[in-house]
Amino acid sequence: MNNRLKEIFLGIIALLTYFVLSMTESLPFELAGVDIQNISTNIKLLYMFIYEVLILCLILLIFNKKIKKDFDDILKNHKTYYSKSIKYYLVGLIIMVFSNTILALLTNGGIAGNEETVRAMFKMSPVYMYISAVLFAPVVEELVFRQGIRNICGKNIIFIIVSGFLFGGLHVMSSISTTLDLFYIIPYSALGVVFAIMLYKTDNIFVSMGFHFMHNGILMAIQLMTFLI
Repeated sequence: MNNRLKEIFLGIIALLTYFVLSMTESLPFELAGVDIQNISTNIKLLYMFIYEVLILCLILLIFNKKIKKDFDDILKNHKTYYSKSIKYYLVGLIIMVFSNTILALLTNGGIAGNEETVRAMFKMSPVYMYISAVLFAPVVEELVFRQGIRNICGKNIIFIIVSGFLFGGLHVMSSISTTLDLFYIIPYSALGVVFAIMLYKTDNIFVSMGFHFMHNGILMAIQLMTFLI
């Protein structure tokens, strides 16, 4: 019982840490009376980088024992875990591509607001965006939205649903301008659900984290090639 309460506590702390810090990112500038609009792009990017490192370090600290345990486990069982989990990733990817295609047809070639933001940031600073999307995001998001919610909900179907759709919803909610934009929760949640299934099946956060690394890495590589062309 004590171990279960500790798991729930760590999950809640991880979620609160992530959301509170994400919502107060500009607070230091506001307290200092500095207009963010007047700050140079390089200073903004440096600040965002440092802020993401802070969030990353805090989340790693919260789950440090779990990370050490899972790291030892993944070294021994990585082939088994990844070979069994690839099918879930492929299913999620198919759903993601299919739903994005349908939404693009319905919106005359439109894309999700989150994707527009990513592309704009990539054009502004490819290096920062690559580090943020490929290195920081998979670690923080898997620990918060998979391990954190797993700690709170337990190992059950509720965890998979909550983890997947909360993950998808947060990628969409900040950029909704039309009713159709709501449906972009489907492609984002598809991967969120399969990442949750991976953790459910293996109880090792490095499995979903590894596929998240790979997925974001491929997307950023495509963005880079498009940008260069």
